[in-house]
Amino acid sequence: MPGLNQIGVMQGRLLPKYRNRYQAHPVGYWQNEFDTAKSIGLDLIEFIFDYNDVDKNPLMSESGIDEILTVTDQTGVDVKSICADYFMEAPLHGSSKQASKQSLAALKDLIFKASRLNVKDIVIPCVDKSSFKSEKQKDSLVKIISEVLEIAEKFKVNIALETDLAPGPFHDLLERFDSPRITVNYDTGNSAALGFDPEEEVAAYGDRISDIHIKDRLLSGESVVLGVGNTDLDTFFSTLEKTDYNGPFIIQAYRDDEGVDVFKQQFYWLLNVMKNCGIIKNMEKFKFREGGAV
Repeated sequence: MPGLNQIGVMQGRLLPKYRNRYQAHPVGYWQNEFDTAKSIGLDLIEFIFDYNDVDKNPLMSESGIDEILTVTDQTGVDVKSICADYFMEAPLHGSSKQASKQSLAALKDLIFKASRLNVKDIVIPCVDKSSFKSEKQKDSLVKIISEVLEIAEKFKVNIALETDLAPGPFHDLLERFDSPRITVNYDTGNSAALGFDPEEEVAAYGDRISDIHIKDRLLSGESVVLGVGNTDLDTFFSTLEKTDYNGPFIIQAYRDDEGVDVFKQQFYWLLNVMKNCGIIKNMEKFKFREGGAV
């Protein structure tokens, strides 16, 4: 690992909650987050593509895309990945053929829109509401996503799957896709909550990981402040450091109602962990300091 990986934040983590939702695209004030991210020294914001208020998301219009491009150009904080939470509410592998068809159309449109931003990863969550309930649902996902592979390959956009499958079954699912554009979104907190071994996970599909979400969770429990839960970041980073991973680290850590202060506290802690594990070589770019220099 070269140690030049970009660090970003999940959209909304540096802002007050939108309609009291834990994770959501902050309609009407999303632009404010870019200046805050710049002041901290972050490289990226992972945009959220929600099911609710989808028509108000700037990703869905040419003028909205133009506004995102303007903000990223002004701040230097880029959008290189999209967390498509839309597909948790409307799974591509849902039981209704009509609903799946509509979700497929939404994914195709999202790939086209994302290409204008030079987005590298669209994360498709297959967890919680959209978790696989049967082998038939896995079959459906493979069939449906195969229909967008030509578009994804044309625009060089990864379809990064996030699942709650154990390492072996997840590896087997990935092997069913004949395309390098089907990749993995690895979530440190979710894996810890499920009791998975990060060394076993990286061995199973580490070469497919293209986007990483950083958070901490309790075993079989909820999200907590980084360093408090069961996520073994030392082992994960040390294992990952031996691979060729060159994607982003997106901080999706615990948040409160306001967002930014609790983020900064966790960010400072995380930077030191990443430095000690060899993930970060140069700390000078990061503006935030607490208790002295990093």
